[in-house]
Amino acid sequence: MKPKRILATVLAVLGLASIAANVFLFRQGQTYFHDMNAVRLDPIGLSYYPSDAGGRALSPGERRVVLFGDSRALMWKEPTVPNLQFVNLGIGNQTTEQIIERLDRHVAALHPSIVVLQAGVNDLKTIPLFPEKRAAIVSSCTENIERMVTMLRALGATVVLSTIFPIAHVDLTRKPFWSDEVAKAVIEVNESLRALAARSDHVILFDAYQILVDSRGQVTPAYSADMLHLNPTGYDALNAKLVPLLTAAAQTP
Repeated sequence: MKPKRILATVLAVLGLASIAANVFLFRQGQTYFHDMNAVRLDPIGLSYYPSDAGGRALSPGERRVVLFGDSRALMWKEPTVPNLQFVNLGIGNQTTEQIIERLDRHVAALHPSIVVLQAGVNDLKTIPLFPEKRAAIVSSCTENIERMVTMLRALGATVVLSTIFPIAHVDLTRKPFWSDEVAKAVIEVNESLRALAARSDHVILFDAYQILVDSRGQVTPAYSADMLHLNPTGYDALNAKLVPLLTAAAQTP
C-alpha cells in the first residue's frame, strides 16, 4: 500500500473515532443536562412514585417488603419469596439527603413489615470533586442512614440494612473525576453501619459488600454492569443470601 493511501486510511480511522467520541460525549452531556434539570423541578423526587407507591392490598398472611434507596435499590432484582410482597422505591442518582426527605411520603403509606435499605454511594462519589469536604461527606452520609433507620423503626418496620456495594473497575471516562478515597470512604461508612446494626433492635445487617467484593477490593467482575452498578448475576448472588434473612425476619413478631 502506498504511503499516501496509508496516511489517508489512518486519517479516516482517526476521523471516525473522533466523530464517535463526540457523539458519545454529546449523549453523555445531554443525559446530564436532562437529569440536572429534572432534579431542579423535583429536588427530592416526590413525584417519582404515587403516594401509595403502587402497593396492592396484602393477601391474608402476606407481609410487605420495601426496597428503598438509590439506583442500586432501584435495579435490585426482586426475589420470589412465599408470603412476601415486594415494592421497589429506589430512585437513581439520589443522595442520602434526598432519600431521607422522601421517606415519609413514599414509605409510610405502605406500612411495610420489612425495609431493605441500600444508600450512600452517591454521597461518597462526590469526594473527588470536594476533597476538602471528605470528612463532612462521610459523616453526613453515616448520620443520614442512621436517621433513616430510626424513622423506619418508628414506622414499625424491621430494617435490613445493606452495606454499601464496593466500586468496580473505574473506566477511563470517570478517572479524571475519581479518587481512591471513594473506595476508602465506602469501607469507613460500612464499618459504621455494622456497628449501628449490632447495637439496634430489629435492624439486621446485610453485608452486601462482603458478598460482592473480590481480592482487589472491587466488585467481582462477573457481578458488574458498570463502575457503580450490578448486573442480574450480581443481584442473584445478593438474593441467595438475602432470602433467608427476609424469611426469618418475616417470622419475627
